[in-house]
Amino acid sequence: MTQRQVAVVSGHVQGVGYRWFVRELASAAGLAGFARNLPDGRVEVVLEGADDAVSRVLTELDGPRAPGTVTRVDVRKAPVQGSSGFTTA
Repeated sequence: MTQRQVAVVSGHVQGVGYRWFVRELASAAGLAGFARNLPDGRVEVVLEGADDAVSRVLTELDGPRAPGTVTRVDVRKAPVQGSSGFTTA
């Protein structure tokens, strides 16, 4: 089954390669979506694809390999849009 999840990552996550870290994870898992900096210093991550792949990547967002310092990850479901590819903005 396919799902789309939106995660907003708080902490020191801009200027440390966090979006590129997420892009590598998502691309390796075959997921679509994007990671972008928000004006308030957080990073928004949108992941779309197979349930198990999305779940795996979500657990890595604040894992030990994540660059910077993640203090919080808020996740919400979103409607599947049929996206392809993963980008950083």
